[in-house]
Parts: sequence; C-alpha cells; structure tokens
Amino acid sequence: MKLILKYMKPYKVRITLTMILKFVAVILELMIPYTLEYMIDTAAPKKQVALVIVLGVVMILLAYFGRLCNVKANRMATHTARDGIHTLRDDLFRKTIYLCGAEFDRISLPSLISRMTSDSYNVQSFIGMIQRIGVRAPIILIGGLAVAWTMDYHLALVLLCVIPVMASVTILVSFKGIRVFRGVQEKLDGVVRILRENITGMRIIRALSKSEYEKRRFNKANEEYTRADIKAGMLMAAPHPIMNLFLNAGLTLIIIIGAYRVNGGEMLPGVILAFLTYFNMILQAVMGINRIFMQYSKAGASADRIALVLASREDVRETTDTEYPDKDVILEFDNVSFSYGDNAKESIKDISFKIRKGESLGIIGSTGCGKTTIINLALAFYNPDAGAIRIYGKDIRDISLHDIRNRFGVVFQNDTIFNDTIYENISFGRNVSMDRVKLAADTAMLSSYIDTLDDGYDYVAAIKGMNLSGGQRQRLLIARALAREPDILVFDDSSSALDYKTDAAIRSNIENNYKGTTRITIAQRISSVKDMSHIIVMEEGRIISQGTHDMLIDTCDVYKDIYMSQMGAFD
Repeated sequence: MKLILKYMKPYKVRITLTMILKFVAVILELMIPYTLEYMIDTAAPKKQVALVIVLGVVMILLAYFGRLCNVKANRMATHTARDGIHTLRDDLFRKTIYLCGAEFDRISLPSLISRMTSDSYNVQSFIGMIQRIGVRAPIILIGGLAVAWTMDYHLALVLLCVIPVMASVTILVSFKGIRVFRGVQEKLDGVVRILRENITGMRIIRALSKSEYEKRRFNKANEEYTRADIKAGMLMAAPHPIMNLFLNAGLTLIIIIGAYRVNGGEMLPGVILAFLTYFNMILQAVMGINRIFMQYSKAGASADRIALVLASREDVRETTDTEYPDKDVILEFDNVSFSYGDNAKESIKDISFKIRKGESLGIIGSTGCGKTTIINLALAFYNPDAGAIRIYGKDIRDISLHDIRNRFGVVFQNDTIFNDTIYENISFGRNVSMDRVKLAADTAMLSSYIDTLDDGYDYVAAIKGMNLSGGQRQRLLIARALAREPDILVFDDSSSALDYKTDAAIRSNIENNYKGTTRITIAQRISSVKDMSHIIVMEEGRIISQGTHDMLIDTCDVYKDIYMSQMGAFD
C-alpha cells in the first residue's frame, strides 16, 4: 500500500485533523453509556431529579457534539480521498500517454481503462473508509473495552474472549481476498475490451449480421466476470455468520452472567444497560473493521495494478544537445531489425535506406510485410532491436521525443477524428493560425466541402467523424498532418477512401504548397508511389528491391506484377 501512502502524504495535516475530530467524537460517544449508568445507579435511586435532568442534557450535548465532529471529519475524509485520487488519476493518465509501445501492448488499452476507472475508484473508497472508520472503530473497540473493564471485569472478559476469534477470521479472509479481487479486475479487463471493440466496430458488426455472435461473446466474458465477482463476494461474506455467531453468543453470556451478578448483589442494573450499549458499540466497531479489511482486499489488488502501470517504462527522452551532424539526410535506417515481442517473429529485418531533405519515399508491399512498423520505429514508438535510426545523422535514442515527433506530420490507417469543430480537428490543440489551417484544407481538397457548411470551420464533427464520409474524414486527417508544415510528412495507406483523381490532385497540391517537406507514403496503390524519388518494395519484413519506378519496372518482378495488375489496363 505504499502507493496509497505516497498520494496521501500531501494531505497529512488534513488527515491529522480528521483523526483528531474522530477521536473527540468517539470519546464523546463513549461517555454517553457511562453517564447513563451513573444516572440509573446513582442519581435515580437517590431521587436527585435535578441531577437526572442535568445528566440528560449532558447526554444530549455529548450526542450532538459527537455527531457534529463525525460529520465534519467525514466530509474532510471524503475531500482528502477525492483530491488524492484526482492526483493519482492525473499521474496515471500522464503515464499512459508516455508509455513506451512495448509496455502499452503488454498492459493493453482495456486494462488501462479499467485501472483508470474501477481500480482508482476502489482505492478512493478505501482511503475514505480508512479515515472514517479506521480511526473510529479501533478507538471504540479499545476505549469501550477499557471503560467496560473499569465497570465489571467479569463481563469484560467475555468480550476479550470473543473479539480475537472474530479478528483472526477477518484478517485471514481479507488477505486471501487480495488475490481473488485481482482476478476479478482481470476479468473486468476482458469485459471492457469486448465492450470497446463492439462500440467502435458497431457498423461492421451490423453490416455482417454478427450482432448475435458478439452478444454471445460479451455474455461469456460477462459471465466469467460475474462468477469471479460472486466467488470474491462469497469469500468476503464468510466472516459475517461466524462473527454474528460469536457476537450473539457473547451477548447471551453477558446477559446471563450480568443477571446472576445483579441477583447476587455484586453489580447494579445500570451496569448491564451500559454494558449492552458498549457491547453494541463494540459490535459496530468490529463490523467496521471487517468492512475495512474487505475494502482493503479490493483496494490492495487495485493499488498493485495501478502501481504496475506507474512503474512501467516511459517513452520520455530529454537532451540538451541539439547538434545534428548531417543537415542533408533527414532520415536514415541502418540495418534495423525489430519484433513486437520477445518471442515474436521479426516484423522487419536488416532494413536500410536514406531520405534526403525534400525527397519522397514510397513503401509498397503486401499486407503484414512491415511497412507500418517502419513508421512506428521512425516515430520512436518502439526502439529497434538491432541497428540504428538517425534523423539528420543523429541517433533518435539521443533525441527528445518532442523534437522527433514535432518533425513529423502523420496520417495513420485508422486515425481518430474528435467530437470537436473542423478547425480544432485540424489545429489539434497546436495553436495553428487560421491561414495555415485553410492552406492545409485547400491542399487536402477539403475546403470545397467546408464552404458548403453553414458553420464552416466551426462545424462540429461527430465522434470518430461519423457525420463525415470516408473521403471527407481522410482529407481532414491529411489537412491535420499538413497544418504544422512538418519536416517529414507520412501517409500510411491514407488514400484508400479517395478516388485516383482526388489522390493525384492532393499529391500535386502537396508538391506545390509544401515544397520543402520530405514525404513518405505507404500504399497499396502503385499510382500513389510511382512518382516518388525513391521506392522501397517489401516482402516478409525485408526490402527485396528499391529504386525509382522505372528502375523497379525493369529489375523487380514483384513490383512489376503489382504494376501490371493495377495499372496494366490503363497502359
């Protein structure tokens, strides 16, 4: 639970004040039965009416101020838990943003979502509970036993025999529950994963009539989660009947022993009444401690899962050295090899090429041959397993991520459009001027569509651009990539929704409006890369040939076959 202590440390003054208020409230509550016993056994038999009234008023004041301290302490505890978890969620979100690619893949997006939501909520509930009950319950337990002992140690011994048994059962079950609740959260990850997949893929699910299949898949994951949750609930509920059995047995013994002692003149009736009140208070304290241990099981498992993310390797590099030895070669791959897992097959093997400033590079090949992996490595989403990647002659591992990615404008295959205005989707929080946004939109051939809208650039796109056509979405994404006038412009199969004429027009506009920009285009279409100054042909993670279009037609059978299958009819 070091994680919880770390995030509670800034609030130690507030927590201390909460504990003081709770302590005062408990002391006031413990004085009520004692006052009642004095009223019944001392003031009432002597018919001291005035004293009885005074004691009654004292009891009312004790209850009132005890309640007041409790309310104030509970509010402070809630605020402390809220503020501490607010900071933790911020740190967890920041960590998620900067996770290196391998760590992100290992933890998975659905698991990160459940850790950000369900796990953080479990920790917040525990922090609030430990402040509200964690102080009150032990003090009532110890204080109640101490006062009870001074009243009649025979009856107090009954409590001392019952409580250790209940405490042992609670502690044993609670520590076992940490492992069980960790399994529950892992099952929840599966539910979140399927839910996310279905929400984002709703159209294709309906189009392929797979709704019933997905319902069965979700029901299976949901049932597994439910069974795990029921198992955890049954485990944590096990102490309750045992505790109730011992508490009721103890209560019965107190009444029987107390009755014998009153009949024998060894104690007064008010003591029994006070004892029953203390017994009820101690009962509530023990049940409160049991609740704390139950919540600790959940929070402990959740805190471990959150701590695992916070301890994961970040993809952050800072450097003060901004000298670049080669001002001409903007991007170089030098015998680069990479795989997405320790035991996975290499995605790319011995990749080498150079791009000079202002040149263009086309990468073509079959699906799964490693084209996108090259871009992932160039953007430093992952580190190469072997070889080196350089920008202006400098190894990217010695360049800050901000500097690397600030040089790129990228359109991925499955990019995201946000529920915001067209201007903000293009500017993307980078404070790009309207003139540059309009130039980017003109270049991407999007401005003609924007001009037809009543709100123009203030038109709000739906989530994932659902109120835009496929071609409009791709042109908007291209405009976003162009808006900051990047050094390197990357199109990762980003023209699949564009017709040949529009695709060619956009490429022509880019050449005219962004002359100094180096372009990398990953494509399935020969038409998208044939005019590039350099073309790479890939197969099974390797470069099998590279050169210009004319060179590859003469020397590379794979490239020629692709060309003939796509363009032969037009020749």
